Amino acid sequence: MPHRTRPMTALLVFTGLNVILVSTITPVYDFVCFLPYWERRREQRQREREAAALAKVSEMK
Repeated sequence: MPHRTRPMTALLVFTGLNVILVSTITPVYDFVCFLPYWERRREQRQREREAAALAKVSEMK
């Protein structure tokens, strides 16, 4: 007896899985993007850029 395909069930399962994945990606994205590590790194890079700019200005004088 051949296997019977059920397109409506497959569509519902596929849609359900996508809904679950989409609803769980937002907290994961927020967690990864707003870690304190990124804030510290951004501040450190800004300080490095400012120090490099000051060094460049002092070299020109």
